[in-house]
Amino acid sequence: MVRRIDVTGAGGVRLAAWEFADPPKADQPRASEAPGVLLLHGLMGRASHWASTARWLSERHRAVALDQRGHGQSDKAPEAEYTREAYVEDAEAALDQLGLGPAVVIGHAMGALTGWQLAAKRPDVVRALIICDMRASALGAASQREWEDWFRAWPAPFATLADVRKWFGEDDPWVERRTPSRGEFYAEVMHESPDGWRPVFEPRQMLKSRQTWVYDAHWEELAQVRCPTLVVRGLDGELGRAEAQEMVRVLPRGQYAEVADAGHLVHYDQPEAWRAAIEPFLDGVLTG
Repeated sequence: MVRRIDVTGAGGVRLAAWEFADPPKADQPRASEAPGVLLLHGLMGRASHWASTARWLSERHRAVALDQRGHGQSDKAPEAEYTREAYVEDAEAALDQLGLGPAVVIGHAMGALTGWQLAAKRPDVVRALIICDMRASALGAASQREWEDWFRAWPAPFATLADVRKWFGEDDPWVERRTPSRGEFYAEVMHESPDGWRPVFEPRQMLKSRQTWVYDAHWEELAQVRCPTLVVRGLDGELGRAEAQEMVRVLPRGQYAEVADAGHLVHYDQPEAWRAAIEPFLDGVLTG
């Protein structure tokens, strides 16, 4: 069962949060008593990308995934702020308004950066953190230009969802080998418009969001995260092993895990291996 809950984010932006919960069994705590988990997707993602993870988490936790501003079914107002501060304040508001804290925050890519910036800012509301395939180093201007060129290369609108799956899973010049899960990932962020299938987000807003963090390194904030933290990378993802291990060293209570045969979309590429990588950490948080 999935339930939508509206949250008011920074500047009054309306955010859609999604709580994943099956009816509790006799020996399970009520949702209000279960330890909270907040799931934060990456740039261009949406809460539903966490569905597989949230469903097994809901067996022992109160699992809520947030459509971040500009994404999914949350507000995409052009006049809204798309800064690092706004994203962090949104996550903070979600924890406070949903009564989730102190919670485990699980973030992918940009959502992971939001997670560790929140943990540094509000250690009282983050009991543990999982960082999935997000770099702490600055990516620079060249990276931002590559993204601008990539968005222009999209053959949107797409005639069908099958075309979406094929382009992002096979034809996209950023794809090194056929990756059906990547095609499915992007099909999930499309909606049907009069002229075909287009993204539910505005690409200009995505670039605006990205430019607020891509030029800066984030090691200092990482060092301020005092809660137990697991850094997870896909072996074929964007976070290299050396940088991931340096992140673990910088973190006061860092741990490391990697997932084989996974790219940047670790939790989407290999959901069972992803679960095997993070579940022991979560068990330790529950019993610690």
